[in-house]
Amino acid sequence: MDTTEFDEIRPYNDEELPQIFEELIADPAFQKAATDAIPNVPFELLAQKIRACKSKLDFQETFCYGILWKIAADHTDGLTLDHTAVPDKSKAYTYVSNHRDIILDSGFLSILLIDQGMDTVEIAIGDNLLVYPWIKKLVRVNKSFIVQRALTMRQMLESSARMSRYMHYTINEKNQSIWIAQREGRAKDSNDRTQDSVLKMLAMGGEGDLIDRLMEMNIAPLAISYEYDPCDFLKAQEFQLKRDIEGYKKTTQDDLISMQTGLFGYKGKVHFQTAPCINDRLAQLDRSLPKQELFSSISACIDQRIHSNYRIYSGNYVAYDLLKGTSEFAGHYTPEEKQRFVTYIEQQLGKIKIPNKDEDFLRGKLLLMYANPLVNYLAACQ
Repeated sequence: MDTTEFDEIRPYNDEELPQIFEELIADPAFQKAATDAIPNVPFELLAQKIRACKSKLDFQETFCYGILWKIAADHTDGLTLDHTAVPDKSKAYTYVSNHRDIILDSGFLSILLIDQGMDTVEIAIGDNLLVYPWIKKLVRVNKSFIVQRALTMRQMLESSARMSRYMHYTINEKNQSIWIAQREGRAKDSNDRTQDSVLKMLAMGGEGDLIDRLMEMNIAPLAISYEYDPCDFLKAQEFQLKRDIEGYKKTTQDDLISMQTGLFGYKGKVHFQTAPCINDRLAQLDRSLPKQELFSSISACIDQRIHSNYRIYSGNYVAYDLLKGTSEFAGHYTPEEKQRFVTYIEQQLGKIKIPNKDEDFLRGKLLLMYANPLVNYLAACQ
C-alpha cells in the first residue's frame, strides 16, 4: 500500500525523528517552551535526553508522561480511567469522546493507558492550533495527525477523505488506537453531541458499505468528566462577546490562552470512562435505511453511551438546582459542597474582564455548563 499520500498529515515515522529532534533543539522558541515545561534542568541535558529517544513512544515516556502526571498532581484532585467496558487490550480502537480540554483530553488518556499496560493513542488535532512551526513538529513527534481546517469546500472533501483513509490504515494496518473528539472544537455549554460530519468523515475510508466501514474502526465512546473546567469563564465570556459583537471570532491569541488556562487551571477530580465498542449496535442497524438516518442513529448511540458514562459530581447537582431554582437534587450534596461550588462560580465570574459585563447572563452560562452533563446523564440512563 502506498502511504506517501499521508506524509503531510501523519505523525513522523520513527526513522525521521533524529532529523526532527535536531530541528527542534535548534529552535529558540522550542528551547524556551521546553525549559518552561521542565524547569531546573539545563537545556543541554534535555537535548541529550531527546536525542536518545529512538521512537515516538520513547519520547512520550521520557518527557510527556512525567510532565502530564505532574500537571495531574498539581492541578487535579485525582485522575482515573475505567477501561473495563473494552476488555480486549490487543485491539486498536477509535476513542470518540466529548471534548473539554484542547491538550489534556488526549494527553491524560495516553498516560492512563500506559499505566494499564497499553499503548498511547494517535491524536487528531486541528491545524488552527499549530500556530508555530515548532508546535506542529512537536505534536507530530507526539503521535498526532493533522486535521486541516481552513480549506475550500472541494479541498475539504479531499482532505477529509485522505484523513479517513489514514485513520482506517492506522487502525487496521498499524493496529494503533486513535483519539478523536466527537465534534470540531469544544462544546462551549458542555451539551456534548456527536457531529454527523465526524462519522461521515470516518465512513469515507475503508471497504464495504457505510456500516462495514464504521465497524472497521472499532469505535469506543469515551466519557471524560472534569469536576471543574478551568476554561469555563473563558467560554462564558465568549458567549457574551458573541451575543454583543456581530461576527465575533476568537483570535490565535485566544486559543493560546485557552491552552494555557486548561493546562494549569484547577480541575478537581478527572475521570475517563470507556463505554463498550459500538459494533454490537452497528450490526443490528438496517443497512437499507437512508444514509442520513443511519448517521443520526449512530450519533445518538455514541451520545447515549458517552452521557450514561459521565461521572456526576456534587457541583453538577448544585448547578442544576441553582439554574432551575429548585432543591430537587439537594440529597446529592451537603451544604458545604454547595457553598464550595457557589464560591467557585463567583471566583470564575470575577476573572471575566470585558466591557458591559453582564453578570446574570454570564452566571447563567457558567451554571448551564455544569448542569448540562447531569441533564444528559439523566436522559441517557432512562
